[in-house]
Amino acid sequence: MPMVRTWNPNSEGKFCCFYIYQGQSCNTGLPVSVTIIIWALAVILFLLALHHNFLSLSSLLRNDVSDSGIVGLQPIDFTANFHQHPVNERQEEIPVVIAASEDRLGGTIAAINSIHQNTRSNVIFYIVTFNRTADHLRSWLNSGSLKSIRYKIVNFDTKLLEGKVKEDPDQGESMKPLTFARFYLPILVPSAKKAIYMDDDVIVQGDILALYNTPLKPGHAAAFSEDCDSASTKVMIRGAGNQYNYIGYLDYKKERIRKLSMKASTCSFNPGVFVANLTEWKRQNVTNQLEKWMKLNVEEGLYSRTLAGSITTPPLLIVFYQQHSTIDPMWNVRHLGSSAGKRYSPQFVKAAKLLHWNGHFKPWGRAASYADVWEKWYIPDPTGKFSLIRRHMDTSNIK
Repeated sequence: MPMVRTWNPNSEGKFCCFYIYQGQSCNTGLPVSVTIIIWALAVILFLLALHHNFLSLSSLLRNDVSDSGIVGLQPIDFTANFHQHPVNERQEEIPVVIAASEDRLGGTIAAINSIHQNTRSNVIFYIVTFNRTADHLRSWLNSGSLKSIRYKIVNFDTKLLEGKVKEDPDQGESMKPLTFARFYLPILVPSAKKAIYMDDDVIVQGDILALYNTPLKPGHAAAFSEDCDSASTKVMIRGAGNQYNYIGYLDYKKERIRKLSMKASTCSFNPGVFVANLTEWKRQNVTNQLEKWMKLNVEEGLYSRTLAGSITTPPLLIVFYQQHSTIDPMWNVRHLGSSAGKRYSPQFVKAAKLLHWNGHFKPWGRAASYADVWEKWYIPDPTGKFSLIRRHMDTSNIK
């Protein structure tokens, strides 16, 4: 075999001569085939190392939301999948916090689905639940059209509420621990400047980006929908107090409440849907303020005895007295769950950006107004553990 000479520049700018002579490379003295195999193995090892580093980076990115610094709020998992429809990744991330209790899980799923299907924005869901519910929730989220959402599941430890809440069987649903998740937004979403909180008994018909872009006044840590707005109907509570002003939520006979100099006729607001400025929330130590009033209520009983709304409302009313912005009332059309009858016209319900079934009559229950509107967004439970009560009753009647 003739000698073949090739020239290649080395790292010093000079040229090195490589020979292939009678099946050997002169720089190694090894057969050409062996040299090729060695180079091939080197390339494979390099690619394996590169792949390992990529997986490590991917793992880091999948856990980009840092662990909570408070006992009681521990991340379970974080999933970032491809979106079902085009999303501008350069858009600001929109964090949406929502609770997920086992007996109301269908509500959470419907709310998430309605948000996901009505926006092309970069939304990430922070879903607060218990460890025992996480697997059920995850299997539901990984089915059907929800496979493409981005979410983080966070475990809520009830020890967080020790000394801050007293048992009251008359409060029922409002006493459930997960309802207090809204107090801990900066801990749930530590890297965000803004976030949206919403209850699990809502469905969204507008683009969540519009709600997220609600302007907050300087110094305001949150924006709520006031109960005196034009989209809400004033509702009497058990014949004593009103659900649309402060006296319906706080006991003005208590000296500590009177010392706050808050007008009893002040319009209250609904905390089931709100936008939070987390930078301002942290600056004002809002979470600590809320916990303070929770403890004082346990000691002194500061909430109204005729309280019909959520037990989370009174401390929020105190902390945000005349210090909150407002959201468009069409982004919290509520009281759909206050009775089984229809209190709004079909045209008004269709025009609403967000429908809220606050009250005892939930859309997954036996009877509720406009349950058919809610059910459009409901995704059946792939495990079969959760089922619509009225549908179950209809099936039983047929049998």
